Amino acid sequence: MVEALRGLGYNTQTALADIIDNSIAAGANEVRIDLNWAGIDSRILCLDNGSGMSENGLDRAMRLGERNPLEERSAADLGRFGLGLKTASFSQCRRLTVATAGSDGTHALRWDLDYLANSTDDGWHLLEGTHPGSEGFLRSLCDTRRGTLVLWEELDRIVTLGSTVQDFLNLADKIEQHLGMVFHRYLEGSKPRLRILINDHPVRPWDPFMTDHPGKSFNPPVFKHPNRKGIEAECHVLPHKDMLSPEDFERLGGPEGWTAQQGFYVYRNERLLVAGSWLGLGTGRSWTKDEAHRLARIRLDIPNSADADWKIDIRKSTARPPVYLRDWLTTLAEATRSRARRAFAHRGRPSLLGNRQVIEAWKIERLASGVRYRIDSDHPAVRGVLDEAGALLPQIKVMLRVIEETVPVQRIWIDTAENKDTPCTGFEKTSSEEVNEILMIMYRSMIEKKGYSPSSAKEQLRATEPFHAFPSLVNALPDNI
Repeated sequence: MVEALRGLGYNTQTALADIIDNSIAAGANEVRIDLNWAGIDSRILCLDNGSGMSENGLDRAMRLGERNPLEERSAADLGRFGLGLKTASFSQCRRLTVATAGSDGTHALRWDLDYLANSTDDGWHLLEGTHPGSEGFLRSLCDTRRGTLVLWEELDRIVTLGSTVQDFLNLADKIEQHLGMVFHRYLEGSKPRLRILINDHPVRPWDPFMTDHPGKSFNPPVFKHPNRKGIEAECHVLPHKDMLSPEDFERLGGPEGWTAQQGFYVYRNERLLVAGSWLGLGTGRSWTKDEAHRLARIRLDIPNSADADWKIDIRKSTARPPVYLRDWLTTLAEATRSRARRAFAHRGRPSLLGNRQVIEAWKIERLASGVRYRIDSDHPAVRGVLDEAGALLPQIKVMLRVIEETVPVQRIWIDTAENKDTPCTGFEKTSSEEVNEILMIMYRSMIEKKGYSPSSAKEQLRATEPFHAFPSLVNALPDNI
């Protein structure tokens, strides 16, 4: 059974997150994780400064399935099954030692899977103390005289044939990224509730929502479910790449990258359970993760009393929304995805200026047979040519129609997917001099041929694509031409 439990699907990051859940439940405000490289004798230690356990409490904590998941729990409890410590540890190592300094002194127990496998009977042999030769690893706990130490040895799922010290260092980076994401709400603030250190290096929190960043179009209100207590949502649309520094863009991508990190972030007691998923929701078929919606992230808080409804698994890494929430969540997600799609398509630039809609060069026709993209004949640049075309008008209309019918939609779609960004448009990477030259031609035409005053021409240009992205150039146009 123990060997079977090793296959529940943990990785090292999620396994350590489960260990830290126990530390938080014990009132710890600091957790130290040490990865000691020594080839096949490498070890991982996790030491907290929580309240520790009594001898009886440690014995119960080391038993499998000690808790009934149906029991009513404290609202702040992060556990459920009474399996996390053991299954998380067994998934990574063959020898688990837990030592604790509680009110009645220091105690240590260990599971050794090789000892169980080689035992001549079918007993569940929970051993006392550390493995011979590992006593020194308890010194840090003895020095503090408070807290709990989890020691992983025989790391057969981590240190495999061909593993190097660089692999161990890379693993430390992955662990830091994951823990900074899962516990970011505990780690944030000038006085964080929790410190996590990996080999004495503090873990930085990773806020998936970039709260209060000036590049965000808005910071959303909290939506509370009208009938279910403790269920809240915040719908975020992150800034486009063009609105971020290279450092912010790289950091905000998260452990899995921008496209993979979109969707719902489900928290229970501010601990992240699901990081970026559309939860099987959708209108018609389930939504998939795509480039157009990669700026959409929704924070969702649920109480631990809803674990069974959400089908939270032992690893606390998957969740499925109950039927009574699906319509509410779908409505919130649709609105957020729509905002995110507009932000992605407009590269973070506003499509509204005040109460005025930006005049776009392209319009969308939604037909029963599909979507068509048409050049808007009312766009000032297009209308100016059509009004002055004279005998060339039929040819110009044919030219525009040919352009409309040959937009390389498939190529644009493939290039966007491969490059993870929208193609350059809107005079991106074009010199100000070249933009100004085109702007002047339109400005002069509007005044001399359309009868606009300089002020009204500028006002029109400020609301016209793509010049709405260059307000300083528009404002600098001369009043006398």
